[in-house]
Amino acid sequence: MLALQNIKVVYGGAIEAVRDVSLTVPSGQIVALLGSNGAGKSTVLKAISAILDAEDGEIAKGEIVFGGSAVTKSSADQMVRSGVVQVPEGRKLFPSLTVDENLTVGAHLQEKASAEETRAYVFSLFPCLAERRTQIAGYLSGGEQQMVAIGRALMSKPKLLALDEPSLGLAPKVVAEIFAAIQKLREERGLTILLVEQNASLALTVSHYAYIMENGRVVLDGSSASLKKNPDVQQFYLGINADQGRMSMRDIKHYKRRKRWLS
Repeated sequence: MLALQNIKVVYGGAIEAVRDVSLTVPSGQIVALLGSNGAGKSTVLKAISAILDAEDGEIAKGEIVFGGSAVTKSSADQMVRSGVVQVPEGRKLFPSLTVDENLTVGAHLQEKASAEETRAYVFSLFPCLAERRTQIAGYLSGGEQQMVAIGRALMSKPKLLALDEPSLGLAPKVVAEIFAAIQKLREERGLTILLVEQNASLALTVSHYAYIMENGRVVLDGSSASLKKNPDVQQFYLGINADQGRMSMRDIKHYKRRKRWLS
């Protein structure tokens, strides 16, 4: 469904944030994009969603293909109309609007009947939002705001949903609920999902395939099941040493300096 081919992204015409990144997101699958802070994961999502220009960024090289068509030069509006919708890091709701009004904003491309059907599905996916539909979004908890952000994206009936750090800053119980909903979207609706996430263990559990980024490039990829068994991934991203058990932060920092794939 989605393919990036040797994408290079620069900011301000000089700062290289992403270098020769290629990845594929097959239809109906969950693909995870993993990596530490500053690895370039969010920049890749912004390139896909065509919102780089808001931060003086641009695709300097490569091609993005969605649904068989080249969309590298498309605008953000065109990407949404084609079916690519992003849930940004930090939610970015309209805090002074109600839950219902935030959902309505996401349905601006849909007819009324279609929007109401999707709204009902969002409330079935996140029942607590149905109870809070008239509440001001800015007063909700962080987890509830994340649910509204996902619901707002679903209101446009995306073909591909791009999630940027959906677990960030949330309690484990809420994270589990949100990731259960992500799996449900794939299973019930066949939704294609690109998941950017720092919680590697969780991301590898729900995804089919994963890419790992470091310093603006993809350094490792494979099926999620195979990556969970990879000693390098276990030691650095999952914090597990096969001989010693779970690693300390000192061990992890030492391992980061000697990672074989960066040599």
